[in-house]
Amino acid sequence: MTELVLTVDEAAERLRVSRWTLYNLIRSGQLRTVKIGRRRLVPINALSECLEQLTEEAA
Repeated sequence: MTELVLTVDEAAERLRVSRWTLYNLIRSGQLRTVKIGRRRLVPINALSECLEQLTEEAA
């Protein structure tokens, strides 16, 4: 089964950044998340959206 969401740690690992950096992306609105109960989860497609946005900003 394909993963639909990642934990914050898993998302940070996939982006190869620290948890702190990932939380900064979340706080700035650059990375979408969902909250289920007390857990903050990152949808898989939100990672690619975030990367596209950061790439456009860098260009």
